[in-house]
Amino acid sequence: MTQSPQRNQSDETDGFRVASRTVIPSYEVWFTFDRSSGPGGQNVNKRSSRVTMWFDVGASPSLSARQKSLIRSRLKTRINKEGLLRLIASKHRTQAANRRTLEERFVEVVGQALIEEAVRKQTKVPKSVIRKRISDKRHRSRVKESRRTPGEDE
Repeated sequence: MTQSPQRNQSDETDGFRVASRTVIPSYEVWFTFDRSSGPGGQNVNKRSSRVTMWFDVGASPSLSARQKSLIRSRLKTRINKEGLLRLIASKHRTQAANRRTLEERFVEVVGQALIEEAVRKQTKVPKSVIRKRISDKRHRSRVKESRRTPGEDE
């Protein structure tokens, strides 16, 4: 028994800072509420405490094309066919607590997805390191050879 989506009616200065220079305004995110199977005793059967947070990745004007593709590729298990990112919380007994949890998780999940991985520079092993490794192998070989008893050539 899902209620119709409720868009957040906050002013545009309110939003989620997901990266140092990226803020997703709260009006781009909306919530739905329904009954939770989590804690609450008899409250579970009367209150809609489970909160689902929705975010349309493709339609977001606050994200660049690169950021959208990063989110789509890294969070593909959380994004449905319509391109909506969905997060659910039902841990707490109240809607407000579940909503706060979701807002924190949203910032964390999207922020992690937007982190650019550093390109690895391929380096060459210095010749001195190669010479030392070969020298150490020769030394080890001599040590082991000196431990053999005479006549163990086979």
